[in-house]
Amino acid sequence: MPELPDLEVFARNLEKRFKNKRLRELEVMVAKKLNVTVTELKAAIQGQELKQVLREGKTLQLHFENGAVLGLHLMLHGELQLLEPGQQVKHQIISLRFSTGDGFVLTDFQKAATPTLNPKASDVPDALAKEMNLDYFSSLLSKRRTPIKTVLMDQKSLRGIGNTYADEILWQAGISPFSIAKAIPDVKVKALHKAIGVVLNKEVLQIEKQLDGAIFGEIHDFLKIHRADLISSPGGAEIKVKAIGGRKAYFTDEQQLYE
Repeated sequence: MPELPDLEVFARNLEKRFKNKRLRELEVMVAKKLNVTVTELKAAIQGQELKQVLREGKTLQLHFENGAVLGLHLMLHGELQLLEPGQQVKHQIISLRFSTGDGFVLTDFQKAATPTLNPKASDVPDALAKEMNLDYFSSLLSKRRTPIKTVLMDQKSLRGIGNTYADEILWQAGISPFSIAKAIPDVKVKALHKAIGVVLNKEVLQIEKQLDGAIFGEIHDFLKIHRADLISSPGGAEIKVKAIGGRKAYFTDEQQLYE
């Protein structure tokens, strides 16, 4: 499943390729997750120029010249794929072809990927937004008696961080994923807040270099501990794996446990 850095790069690459191009043809193959009818969706964006592509949390948002926004959530198995003129792709959810003949498609063999017209704005800060400042983050942790990894992945409290990068961020900050959020001392809360920006922004830049215009694929080459093929961290500590909240947590004894 693509996470925040992957999606950020997909958004940038989509904008580079399709900005100021007019949407000539919109096709919806799976409409069950749409929040409007197919007719309403086509009326809103077909024939409009694409002006901007943004990432909001785990959703890609396509902004058109008339103000309409198409949100795309890939869910667990959704993928984006570029379309050349005349090309057909299996498991399509929705496809967009532009005036130049090319376009892209959202696919999902589970049919769970979700297109949304004019998604509602969220009041939950994105992990890389200025609203996710230290005051907000400290207040969030001070109210939670749950493991810190669970808090980082809670999209109702902080949008964008998934399983992989929660582990990477916690390792960077030197905090065990099993630490109780409100038990983490202020100095380490500050370190964790900083680690979120450092890890995610660095990964975006590294992945952007590797993908070079692509809108699919997940790059794991730069991960420090959340990789099944690694046995030790850059510091030489053994990487351990244990379930937390139904997901695997990768961590080492370099990370302090706060209870």
